[in-house]
Amino acid sequence: MIRSRSKIKSIVFCTLFLFSFIALLYGSNNPSKNLTYQLPPKIMADIVDAPATPSVNIGPKSKWMLILSRPNLPSIEEVSQPKLRIAGIRINPKTNGPSRQWFYTGIKIKNIFSAEEKTVELPDDARISNLEWSPNGKWIAFTLTKQDKIELWTVEINSAAARKLTNAKINETRATPFVWLSDNKTLICATVPENREKAPQQLLTPSGPVIQQNLGKIAPARTYQDLLKNPHDESLFDYYLTSQLKQITLDGETSPINKPAIYDGFYPSPDGKYLLVETIHRPYSYILPVYRFPLKIGVWDLKGNLIYQVADLPLAEEIPVGFNAVRKGRRSVYWRADAPATLYWAEAQDKGDPNKEAEIRDKIFMLAAPFTVEPEPLISLSLRFNGINWSAGKLALVYEYWWRTRNVKTWIVQPDSRKSKPRILFDRSYEDRYSDPGRPVTKPNAEGFSVLFSHDKGKSLFLIGTGASPEGDRPFVDKLNLKNLKTKRLWRSAAPYYERPVTPIDKKGYQFITRRESKTEPPNYFLRNWKQDELKQLTSFPHPTPQLKNVQKEIIRYERDDGVQLTGTLYLPEDYSKGDGPLPVLMWAYPREFKSAKAAGQMRGSPYQFIRVRWSSPTLWLTQGYAILDGPTMPIIGEGDSQPNDTYVKQLVASAKAAIDELARRGVGDSNRVAIGGHSYGAFMTANLLAHSDLFAAGIARSGAYNRTLTPFGFQAEERTYWQAPEIYYNMSPFMHAPKVNEPILLIHGEADNNSGTFPLQSRRYYHALKGLGATVRLVFLPHESHSYRARESVMHVLWEQNQWLEKYVKNKAEAKVKVKKNKRL
Repeated sequence: MIRSRSKIKSIVFCTLFLFSFIALLYGSNNPSKNLTYQLPPKIMADIVDAPATPSVNIGPKSKWMLILSRPNLPSIEEVSQPKLRIAGIRINPKTNGPSRQWFYTGIKIKNIFSAEEKTVELPDDARISNLEWSPNGKWIAFTLTKQDKIELWTVEINSAAARKLTNAKINETRATPFVWLSDNKTLICATVPENREKAPQQLLTPSGPVIQQNLGKIAPARTYQDLLKNPHDESLFDYYLTSQLKQITLDGETSPINKPAIYDGFYPSPDGKYLLVETIHRPYSYILPVYRFPLKIGVWDLKGNLIYQVADLPLAEEIPVGFNAVRKGRRSVYWRADAPATLYWAEAQDKGDPNKEAEIRDKIFMLAAPFTVEPEPLISLSLRFNGINWSAGKLALVYEYWWRTRNVKTWIVQPDSRKSKPRILFDRSYEDRYSDPGRPVTKPNAEGFSVLFSHDKGKSLFLIGTGASPEGDRPFVDKLNLKNLKTKRLWRSAAPYYERPVTPIDKKGYQFITRRESKTEPPNYFLRNWKQDELKQLTSFPHPTPQLKNVQKEIIRYERDDGVQLTGTLYLPEDYSKGDGPLPVLMWAYPREFKSAKAAGQMRGSPYQFIRVRWSSPTLWLTQGYAILDGPTMPIIGEGDSQPNDTYVKQLVASAKAAIDELARRGVGDSNRVAIGGHSYGAFMTANLLAHSDLFAAGIARSGAYNRTLTPFGFQAEERTYWQAPEIYYNMSPFMHAPKVNEPILLIHGEADNNSGTFPLQSRRYYHALKGLGATVRLVFLPHESHSYRARESVMHVLWEQNQWLEKYVKNKAEAKVKVKKNKRL
């Protein structure tokens, strides 16, 4: 049919106007500085705005459960509130709490057995956090954050009555703001000191220069953010982190404990007679965060009198480089969960240096009240201490691990018997998911401390495991006989569901609460009795994103050219069939390091898990006609004496090529229209793939680091310093290979990134390099956003940016005019 000239002119005009508008908004070398926050396609925005599924919190006696409402993304106005960035932490000066925090907005109390449900009446716009049960399960306490303060509230479970417990303002800048005593009627709280003066003001005229020095000590430090910079920062640190500890009873009676100080933690003993208190003191550091400042650890009575000085640890500037490097002196100090008042702690025998040869790395000691005798040794470890599960005097499980070998060991010990020798329970590589025996089940005791759950006085334990296998994850419950160390399988998740045990609710372990889901059914909580094969549903949360309910999902397996097995989760639009031809592809990935090719090739995830779509999920682009390969494994392997990063680029490119080839073989992905994307280390991966291959049409890199010489004392899983392995730092830095990037790359970064190593400067300098070399690149900085993005406006704009980029340079690649440099080895 021949159209009229007027219609043709109209179409041409509209088309030219549309392309001019897009060029104005998006295609210019100097995009408008006044571009406001944009929205992605409506279906994507609707999915992001869908109501959040509530969280569930099960009480210590397994009679009541809390159903906690969660809000959607906060506004940019909320995220933009003033914040202090000092000593590696971020503080809201108005509330004396953290500047970034997720809250609950409502509480429902539900009886697990009768299904009785009660709603807790709270103030409008309640912002709830730090929710803790009393040891007997009859109360909950929580903080409620208002515009200018943080309050302490309690709820009596039977009546669902809520009330503010005290007028004292809670200080939540550092330590956990409150803890229950085992008497079930008293809380110890960190409060803002009464009659505190105004915050110190910055002097316009400095009193002198800011000086740092080092007199020959070896003091390496990774690249940290938000550090102290000058004496004024130190005074702000003192002002906002200083707290007054108080006892507050459920009747509202209040009494102070000792004097105001900077508390790093305070932990009551199981019998409620003592407090283990950690206080931070000077001198502070301008190159280290707060958790490496000098620390005093002592035992107090409830009036604040010092009973026993555990340790006074100096500024931790000399911790060696390495993932098993630790502080000298007593560390990991805490109470035995199964004794009235007995301390335990670890002490490094190798001076905390994993590079030193040592038969014994750590020793564990115990000391019971009244703390007047010499500490008693519990066990000597050849690896680094990694925690204890207590049961009773005749049983505890001690864990140790070593990063470089990925070895983890579990020991059976009898704490109250000096003559008994430790027995090895598990000795394995934690990379090997298939051999994971599971974790022992714990339950709170009468004092509120977690102890090993056993129905026969410690003769056997229960284990909950992920159940990784070649067919996918199948969570299980096993019963472990501690005499012969054999296990009996009690239950295992079965298709078409993915069901994960949460906690036992009866004394014999026949009934567990589980979290059950399928590809199309969202996670809900159930009461399962496997002895009687009964299943009772406890919650009925609806599908949050029905728009994607029937999309196609499959965990695919394929092989790298060196024989390593790889996996990824393939999603296809609901109405797609193979006869429709190959689709444009979005791959979203994150590399991980391994010491074993066998472990790297193991199956991950389950084909029956619910398709959870968050704002950061690449699955949003199913709505735009893309095939999605989410989480394709990009293992970087270094077996034996080799380090994974020795061949990082080669392995990375090989993994990416294998994924693209597999999608092409299946006929679902157009190998000429594949985008690669990632966040943080995934952004680093994206930039490297564009520099060292021609596999992708475009890339999206969010909040990444691109020049590893700016993180010279190690990064990610790399322990070697720049000076020990300069060629590794050079070869792995996309910045050094910027001339090789000839595909369009979108860089996005939060301007207030607080993650170690991913300074916003990284994206800015990388952009400058790419622009100077003539690459197709766009840099988007998000005001007030950190390493992850929170504000609705920021999130929606990120989706808009990504969608525009993908539409122009991937889906419609043939029409995009991209300047191509042919020499990838320039």
